[in-house]
Amino acid sequence: MFKLCGIYAPIPTPFKDGQIAFAELESNLEYWLSSKLEGIVVLGSNGEFIMLSDEEKQQLIRAVCTQAKGRKPVIVGTGTETTHGTIELNKLAAEAGASAALVLSPNYFKKAMNDRVLKEFYLEVAEASPIPIILYNMPGNSGINLSPKLVAELATHPNIIGIKDSGGNIVQIAEIIHTTPDDFSVFAGSASFLFVSIALGAVGGTLALANVFPNECARIQEFVENSQFAEARALQLNLIEANNSVTARWGVSGLKAALELMGLYGGEPRKPLLPLGDEDREQLRTIIRRAEEKCRVKVPCN
Repeated sequence: MFKLCGIYAPIPTPFKDGQIAFAELESNLEYWLSSKLEGIVVLGSNGEFIMLSDEEKQQLIRAVCTQAKGRKPVIVGTGTETTHGTIELNKLAAEAGASAALVLSPNYFKKAMNDRVLKEFYLEVAEASPIPIILYNMPGNSGINLSPKLVAELATHPNIIGIKDSGGNIVQIAEIIHTTPDDFSVFAGSASFLFVSIALGAVGGTLALANVFPNECARIQEFVENSQFAEARALQLNLIEANNSVTARWGVSGLKAALELMGLYGGEPRKPLLPLGDEDREQLRTIIRRAEEKCRVKVPCN
């Protein structure tokens, strides 16, 4: 059984002239695959999965799994608005070589998504999936919070191996860690609360910032696991502003602009999202430079 642990980067989908830029994706992947990251997540929120056609999703899954094969595990975001659609995408991800599926709950009919409906959805998906599944709690985007009680119930299923919690409620994360089996992996969904999550018993994270500062994010976990709490705390605090810039403040647009500051390919987000304007880009440049100076990491500025 695949063991979920370590730091994963939920990679952005690069676009050029409105199409997926596969050559640029390949180049970016080499950077991430050569870093301290444990693995890669494709078709996550930062991958703009909601903006992609079924054919584009299939192409991305195959491209990333092919390049990462034998180097790092790949987790694929497979959540759709239907149980059937999610199961089918899980099967495709498995065929491509993915290690696990990250499943966001259906959320268009929010009022209908009570615990009973969500429990049946996840159990049906888990029963039919040829690869293990990871619950994805992203209330900021989905408008739905997976309760600790529901997570604890789902965690007993042998094919549900963990959760990525991006809600930012550290009390809820602590409760999930406390009420789920020891072999159920809890992942922080943002670098903003990585340190405290690992200290409480989380085993890793899937972090937007890991695309920009992969080794630094991995070092936070290493420091905590080695009981170097002062070092972990300092690094966590040094990355707070940079993390906010590529998540809450500027989102996917900020993340793609930050990649360009790292010498990687960012490109524009898919419309209706818009790229950062010149003034915001300069502010972001200052933030990234400040973070790399504090972390003593050399960042090439284009």
